[in-house]
Amino acid sequence: MRFFDRFLRLAFATLAFVGMAALWTPAQARYASIVLDYETGRVLSEQGADERRHPASLTKMMTLFLIFEALDQKKITLDQRWNVTAFAAGQSPTKLGLEEGDRVRVQDVILGLVTRSANDAAVVAAEGLGGTEPRFAEMMTRRARQLGMSATVFMNASGLPHDQQITTARDMATLGRELIRQYPHHYHYFSTAEFSYEGRQFSNHNRLMRWYEGADGIKTGFIRASGFNLVASAVRDGRRIVGAVIGGPNPSERDQYMGKLLDAGFERRAPNIAIAQAPTAPAAARNQTANAAKPKPAAAPAAAPAKPAAAKAERPAASQQRTDAAPAQGDWAIQVGAFNQRVAARKAAEDATRIAAQHLAKAEIQILGPASAARNAAAHRARLTGLTQAQARAACRALDAKDMDCMIVGPSAERRQSGSSVANAG
Repeated sequence: MRFFDRFLRLAFATLAFVGMAALWTPAQARYASIVLDYETGRVLSEQGADERRHPASLTKMMTLFLIFEALDQKKITLDQRWNVTAFAAGQSPTKLGLEEGDRVRVQDVILGLVTRSANDAAVVAAEGLGGTEPRFAEMMTRRARQLGMSATVFMNASGLPHDQQITTARDMATLGRELIRQYPHHYHYFSTAEFSYEGRQFSNHNRLMRWYEGADGIKTGFIRASGFNLVASAVRDGRRIVGAVIGGPNPSERDQYMGKLLDAGFERRAPNIAIAQAPTAPAAARNQTANAAKPKPAAAPAAAPAKPAAAKAERPAASQQRTDAAPAQGDWAIQVGAFNQRVAARKAAEDATRIAAQHLAKAEIQILGPASAARNAAAHRARLTGLTQAQARAACRALDAKDMDCMIVGPSAERRQSGSSVANAG
């Protein structure tokens, strides 16, 4: 009887543990965020901002910081060429595809780090500035302490997995702010949309810049231990803020979390974000800014940055937002990017229909252009319409798997749009 009692207690304890584990998802356990006012450094919102996390490729912001520092100290030049060692060439993807014996320009290393998040380029920089990557990592950590990043330890230049390479959301936002503050003349690199190297074209991994009003940098990151990370900065009405999100469940939701945090920062109110929910929850909030233009990058961010080219997106009253009723079938859409050129928007839509053909076979391509001549810098938004909610979700999952930008657009937001042109997706 005593054995049976012990067995029951063990069984109930096991069930309780499993139940708690199911409630505490990995994304919740890893999630951390913070938003700072650029000019003052004041914290506008934070959640788990001092919890230890892995930086992943956010590490490359410090690699770039030390490159910019060396440039300003005249230790290197943009046209100077660094040697590619066997160790650098052998780094895991993502990479530029450098080969042992190559000699690569410093400027190409910078662009490779910003756009491709190239690990081989990171090691080239580490060896070029520090002699060896471990010695460069010591330089990175020492510089982090000088910037007030007390919780950060760097073990490599790329952000590839290392148990002892740790940081916090607060430290990463601090680093992002210091990059803009100390090197405004180099910050334009973070706004680079595409980079061509040796005949190959690389697009910037920071897709927030394609659709969020005022966004003009900074850096993404991902390893399994960290989840999807992002440090971003945006300018609206002459005011810049900087945010960090660590531990997003996928690129799309991470970007949508960041968008909502930045919105809250600009509106100077406390954010209310549901972590690790279905993509439709944060996407609904993002519909209100999805029609904003991609701004031209500020050439030299300072205490009073230039106003972005795009006008602020209209925000409907809460009573106008449809959140309490199931949508009619076929009223949903997805947005697969925002582009300065209409032809680029259409190509993105056509690519999406090919990649997610199973879910988009009957969708229609919709290109939403600038609302007026006064907003001639506004982006052309590429959408696929006529979907059910389930089709929209499935399509975004398929596109996310191929590292393609995708945002779900609910029916109420879709009906508010006007002035679009529709063509057959086939």
